Parts: sequence; C-alpha cells; structure tokens
Amino acid sequence: MLEIDKLSVGFVRYAGWFRRTFSESLRDVSLSARPGEVVALVGASGAGKSLLAHGVLGILPPTARVTGAMRWQGEPLTAARQRQLRGRSVALVPQALTYLDPSARARRQVAWAAQAAGKSSGASLAVEELARCGLGAVAQRHYPHELSGGMARRVLTAMATVAQAQLLIADEPTTGLDAQASRQSLQYLRGLADQGRTVLVISHDLAALTAIANRFVVLDAGRCVESVEADDFMAGRVREAYTRNLRRALPQLGFQLPATGDPRERHAALREEPIHA
Repeated sequence: MLEIDKLSVGFVRYAGWFRRTFSESLRDVSLSARPGEVVALVGASGAGKSLLAHGVLGILPPTARVTGAMRWQGEPLTAARQRQLRGRSVALVPQALTYLDPSARARRQVAWAAQAAGKSSGASLAVEELARCGLGAVAQRHYPHELSGGMARRVLTAMATVAQAQLLIADEPTTGLDAQASRQSLQYLRGLADQGRTVLVISHDLAALTAIANRFVVLDAGRCVESVEADDFMAGRVREAYTRNLRRALPQLGFQLPATGDPRERHAALREEPIHA
C-alpha cells in the first residue's frame, strides 16, 4: 500500500541576512507497508521517525527539501495526492497533545474529524469511537485541559481512527497510558490491521510492540539501519549491531545494555559495528 524509496529530508536554515545552511535529517530511507501489516518504526529520540511520518502525510514545514519517491497503492504520492488522502485514507495519531483544540470538547473534536473524512453521521461515530478508546460519556464532554494526558491521547487516537483510514500512522500512541490501557490501545491497532488496513506505529516501547508488530524498521541518525521481521527480531536474527543492542534492552531480556559508565559511551556502543547502507 505504501512504498518509500530513498526518501531524504533536509532543512534550509538561515544564519543572518545572507547566509543559508542546509542540514539533512533523513537520508535515503526506504520501507514498505502492506495491508494487514503492523510496521513498528523504532529507534532513539531524534532518529527521524516522526519526520518520516510527516513526510508521508505532506505536513513538513516550507523550509523542508524532500527527495526520493513515495507511492500509494502503486501511484506516485504527490503533494496533491497527499492533500486528497490526508485525514481520509491516511490518518495520523500525532505525538503532541497540542494538536487538540483547547476550546472544543473531546466529542466535538472527534465529530469534526469524522466530518472532515466525509462521514455523514459524525456525532454518533464520535461517541462510538471514543467509547471504543475507553472514554465514557462524562470524559467525552470534557475540554482538553480537563483530561489527563492519557485520556487526551485517547482523544487523538479516536480522531484518527474514526476516519476508518486505510493507512493509520500512530506516533507514540501509548504515552501517558497505564500498562493495561497501553495494551488495549495497541491491540486495537492490531485489530485494524487484521481487518486489512495498514498500520505504522512509532514507539519507544519495544516490549509492547513485540506483541503486535509484523516487522520492525530501525532508524538511527536519519538512516534506515535495517528492516527485520518480528520473529527474527525477537529471536536475535538481525544483521546490524545497533539493532542487536536495541533488542538487548528489552525488559524480557534483562535490559542488557553495554556496560559502560558514561551515557555517551553507552550510546556510542550501540554502533560497535559499521552500519551498512
């Protein structure tokens, strides 16, 4: 459904009136996501995971410079096509709670999302979707500042899933949720994939992702280190040292981080072998 081929994203930065610099944040990233599949996009903070999601949706800032190719169902994913699909066939669960409108109640915001996706019964769909995400009638009438962080994140999830999009990109969907709510949220995404949709999940919670993901795509410093099937990831059948050490940090494997005292050395130890293109 989604194919990304050698996507690079950089930004023009201005230093004074006449001097401009260019920094590249994503370099030659390639991946694919198929119907019925949950793809887990993992890596350290700053690796470029959210940037990749925003590139797919076409919501990068004007200073961004994008090269490479993206295809949606075999057709080029142009800027015009992104605008047509966004919020309808492709939906985002954003990471930041600031995406919520502080002046509107939770139910109203989900209804708006349903209407924007072309659903005729937005109000009733909003009630159903919020309830499915674990928010009852009282919480649905709250404004964002009246909700806990986890509850607000469920509103964001409902705003994305109410569109019944074919591709759902969830950026840290379990932040602020307790263990049970986190499992329920991820199992709901797994259920969407089982219905034939495509789900791309960005998360630091590797342990939770192992229960739902078909494949792990590992990013580091703007590069795709490797793409590995979930079974191979859990069994340790990985190619790169960075992926191997990322896996060793799983709680079920005893948090086997490299044994060095300096945090900078621990991060450097994740790159104990060269990363191949």
